Parts: sequence; C-alpha cells; structure tokens
Amino acid sequence: MRNFKIVIQYEGTRYQGWQRQGTTQNTLQGKFEALLSKIAGTPVEIQASGRTDAGVHALGQTANFHMNTELSCEELLDKLNQYLPEDVAVISCQEAAPRFHARLNAVGKTYCYRIHNSKIPAVFDRRLVWQIEQQLDVDAMKTAAKYLVGTHDFAAFTSAKNKKKSTVRSIESILFEQNGADIRISFRGDGFLFHMVRILTGTLVEVGLGVRRPEEIAAILDGKDRQKAGMLAPASGLCLMEVYYQ
Repeated sequence: MRNFKIVIQYEGTRYQGWQRQGTTQNTLQGKFEALLSKIAGTPVEIQASGRTDAGVHALGQTANFHMNTELSCEELLDKLNQYLPEDVAVISCQEAAPRFHARLNAVGKTYCYRIHNSKIPAVFDRRLVWQIEQQLDVDAMKTAAKYLVGTHDFAAFTSAKNKKKSTVRSIESILFEQNGADIRISFRGDGFLFHMVRILTGTLVEVGLGVRRPEEIAAILDGKDRQKAGMLAPASGLCLMEVYYQ
C-alpha cells in the first residue's frame, strides 16, 4: 500500500464540513473517499489535518490516504481534479512515508479570517467574508490580540463538550492586515480547538465594536468559561491557509 499526501483547496460554502457523516453525503471527506474508492476499485479512507466546519474554506488543507495503484502522483493528481467538483481542487500530490498521518504529524496551522468592514456588500467575495457594517477599531483589536498570544488554556474559546481533553494550546502570532474595507486576521499556532478561531475572532470583533475592553481578554482566559467569551463568528470568513510538518 502506497501512502499519498495531498494538499487541497476548497470553497466550503455548500459542504457540511470535512468529516464524513451518516446523515449526509455532502461532506468533503465523503466526496474524496467515494472518488478514491472508485479509482482504486476498493474502499479507501482519507485523513485530513483537521475537521473544518460546515462553510469553512481551505487554501492548504493537507490529507493522506493509502492506496494500491500503479498511477504516478501526477496521474493521480490529474484524475482527482478531473472528477472533483469545481469548488474543490488538489494542488499537489506526493508519496509520503508509510507511517505519515496528516493529522497526527501536524505541528502547526495558520488560519485566516476575513472581515468586510463596510456598509456596501462585497458582491464577489460575499461567500468568503463576514460583512460588518459598523466601523471597527482595529487598533483596539490588536491590543486585545496580544493577550491571546502564547500558551494558554483556551477552554473559554471552544464549543467542544468533551472536558477530558486538554484545552491548552499555543498561539505563535495573531497578525492583522487591512486594505480599505478588507481586514484579514491570521492566527498561527500549534493547533486549534473546535470553533476556537471563530470564537477568538468574534471576541476580537466585540472589542472592535466597543462592546468589550481589550483588558477583558485576560479575565476570559482565566475564567475558562465559554459563556464569558464572545460570539461565534460566521464560518464564511474562515480559511485554513497552511498546515506545518517537521
């Protein structure tokens, strides 16, 4: 069995997230496994670096799968892109070490959240942004973000119900880039909890709207209470940019 590592791009708007589900066929994992199984003539499972939510996008999702095939990596890449929907593409394919696992071997990720801060709709990017009409104080958001960088218990910033798993994560950087109405917030860290980036973004937006003070972030972290953190930002603005491996 050969182990293949692929990097995938997708616009997640019309999908029910990455992870296969028994109640719907409309997941990215389900689409890939159906296609790969057809190519191989036998069931194939695929593992991604993480389970992006319904409506979340990816520029650099990494996945791996084992398959018996005589196809070269280039031929497999071409065949996948020939049959995948137009809002999904495989941008690279290579053979990996037998024990490589896209999720277990990942050491870090970068997510980008896009906000369209204007009363005028972003017609062409409407599926890729969160439109906020009220003017945001980006400087206040930057100040608040400094409290989040480093190693913390992010229990207040996840919707996960499982309290047994560690909620400690390390955020290496939170960077802001503003170009007119377009605000991009990039989060780089060793890993992110369920809904974590969306809740972090929602909390920072509340700071930007003047609903919270930047200094409140420290108390939210210490309290470890989801109810004390901010809103869950819409999935549409979130994109998985890159996954890192040693």
